[in-house]
Amino acid sequence: MSDWHTWAAIVVFAGTYALIISEKIHRVAAALGGAGLMLAIGATDDVSAFYSEDSGVDWNVIFLLMGMMMIVGVLRKTGLFEYLAIWSVKRARARPFRVMAMLIVITAIASALLDNVTTVLLIAPVTLLVCERLALPAAPFLIAEVLASNIGGTATLVGDPPNIIIASRAGLTFNDFLVHLAPLSAVLTVVLIVMCRFLFRKTFVYDEDRATDIMELDEREAIKRPRLLIQGLIVLALVTAGFVLHPVLHYAPSIVALLGAGLLIAASTADTSDVLSEVEWPTLAFFAGLFIMVGGLIDTGVIKEASHALAGAIGGNEAGGSMMLLGASAVLSGIVDNIPYVATMAPLTQDLVHQMGGAPDHVMWWALALGADLGGNATAIGASANVVVLGIAERNRQPITFWQFTKYGLAVTAATVLVSALYIWLRYFALA
Repeated sequence: MSDWHTWAAIVVFAGTYALIISEKIHRVAAALGGAGLMLAIGATDDVSAFYSEDSGVDWNVIFLLMGMMMIVGVLRKTGLFEYLAIWSVKRARARPFRVMAMLIVITAIASALLDNVTTVLLIAPVTLLVCERLALPAAPFLIAEVLASNIGGTATLVGDPPNIIIASRAGLTFNDFLVHLAPLSAVLTVVLIVMCRFLFRKTFVYDEDRATDIMELDEREAIKRPRLLIQGLIVLALVTAGFVLHPVLHYAPSIVALLGAGLLIAASTADTSDVLSEVEWPTLAFFAGLFIMVGGLIDTGVIKEASHALAGAIGGNEAGGSMMLLGASAVLSGIVDNIPYVATMAPLTQDLVHQMGGAPDHVMWWALALGADLGGNATAIGASANVVVLGIAERNRQPITFWQFTKYGLAVTAATVLVSALYIWLRYFALA
């Protein structure tokens, strides 16, 4: 890495990351400024930044987010989220920890069936209303749900975008992910619930008066526009089916989301300008800037050099290599977006698998998937779902700082990665 572009790209990325962490300037300004510097120093160019599948803006992610934000914007006007908020609180008897546990389980399951970003877009508005009803701070609940979404997303092929990349490169099926990762995902969800009981213990203050008031509410009265609700739920069901049937239909999630948003706006009485106003444009801009910055690291060879160094350290030791790949992926995915990281590591992992005789249990692939998916919980910008929820929280005047998220995310990441390492060792080596 002697080329000056390489070192300049590292300095730009590190400096931008430091600004995001320090929160001296808004993270969107930092990301866009960093992206501009990457283009200015020649670490990447307009063709790579806007058209490259490997190192450019991931438009599939951008338009998936935009489409789902539009659908959620329509559903918000129906009173659905108020209905769900009252229903969930009543089922949990207005006990804050029970509410959090319920939301964690719902988020984890939904993330496995949909994807983690879509899930938090749907769950976050409900959470904000629940916390408003119970006079509780929203940040702990939102953070717990983000962590649950990334954990639940590991369970299936469609749960997290890196899993789709891994499945394509390794020839894995939807059922392969279910058999190998879903059991672990369920265990990790339980681990998260237990940890949240202690991490957020000061949050679980029971207000008997508010609980009594909520228990007397009729959630059905919250539905304001039943016709629009039916239309929205039909479209959401079709979009969900499109996500789940991706291996059969071969429609990218972004296409499914945009088709759903367009169909809902065309078929309903929703005002287009009102729907577009619900889109979190600053969040989309932040993602674009982050993608360009990471693309600069890819184009200058920084990520490739790191990946080759990891491959050289692993050698032919499958057990040690799996643990190293799991740990390194968790660390790196907490710093850079896990989508370009997995796209870079996938061919190298494939070479490692071939060198080791192409083990039928695919343990190296599972280590990569777990490290990338769970490592996204480590920092506030480690995964797409994290950034989306931070944007929603800020828009609703319940801001979550970088360090507020990261101090909890690091603890959960460390615990879940350790449990995953134990799982890999027991299932694929000790008991094989």
